[in-house]
Amino acid sequence: MVDQVIKSDAVELLKKLIATPSLSREEEQTAFVLEEYFRERNIPFSRLMNNIWSRNQYFDSSKHTILLNSHHDTVKPNASYTRNPFSPDVEGDILYGLGSNDAGGPLVSLLAAFTHYYYDSSLPFNLIFAASAEEEISGKNGIEALLKVMPEINFGIVGEPTSLDLAIAEKGLMVLDCLVKGKAGHAAREEGENAITKAMQDITWFQEYKFPKVSDSLGEMKMSLTVISAGTQHNVVPDECKFTVDVRVTDAYTLSETLEIIKEHVSCEVTPRSVRLNSSGVKKTHPIFTIAEKLNLRTYGSPTLSDQALMPFETIKLGPGDSARSHTANEFIKITEIYDGIQLYVDLLDSLKAEY
Repeated sequence: MVDQVIKSDAVELLKKLIATPSLSREEEQTAFVLEEYFRERNIPFSRLMNNIWSRNQYFDSSKHTILLNSHHDTVKPNASYTRNPFSPDVEGDILYGLGSNDAGGPLVSLLAAFTHYYYDSSLPFNLIFAASAEEEISGKNGIEALLKVMPEINFGIVGEPTSLDLAIAEKGLMVLDCLVKGKAGHAAREEGENAITKAMQDITWFQEYKFPKVSDSLGEMKMSLTVISAGTQHNVVPDECKFTVDVRVTDAYTLSETLEIIKEHVSCEVTPRSVRLNSSGVKKTHPIFTIAEKLNLRTYGSPTLSDQALMPFETIKLGPGDSARSHTANEFIKITEIYDGIQLYVDLLDSLKAEY
């Protein structure tokens, strides 16, 4: 069992993090809060920009290494907030505040599990804890930069609010900016080439196309039109139509394969914003499936993106809190959820001991 002091310290740390604004790319102050946590416990740590990481005391480069990772940046407060988003208010079992659920609860729970194991000389694997920045914007100065300076990682546990269900796979993301060109003309006459009308053909394809291969863990690919812009005034035939497509990619296709298929079927110009946010997960042979059954964990494929997309090794996603609360007004997490999350992380790592 995890010491109650460690559990209580996790909740107190989360309160400090909530009270310290940490929008993406503005996480300097929460990084200092995390530094203070390590200093108070005489645990050595390293900092890269706004990323904080530490490894267990008996780190041995000959052993496999497991990464415990979550993020300490947040989105901007939802406009519908009726509470102070930076006030860590406790009402009964509920702790309110921006970032409490996404992903403060998982972050402090993973850190508590790391603290629990820090002095354990019998661990058959290494542990690295990493609190990363810029997750909410998939920034390049977050986990992507941190992985370049850390030791080799063999397996990762990513802390996100999953209601303590186990995500064994996660869809990747490719955002496409599409451009259709026409020819301007007067709307009252038969002239010009309407870019909106031309774009409708491609938009219909994006709505209706079904990729032939379906993932066992993540199901079908999904493409959603999310932004569109065209025209300057009512009496001018528009010569350009721009629209954005959100593509959620499964492990059945690589991002480059997906892009190639799309370009083969549409006539518009297609420009991906990046091809770095890959689908992720674990192979069917990974022992985590046996452990999930032992711990009575529901497994599923996640449609939402996390820093898993930037990790080139096998990963799972797991944590206290509910994904449906993320980015909502008056965000909250239950204190009992944090306690349960800490214990589950420890139980999971205990179960992994037998595999190393």
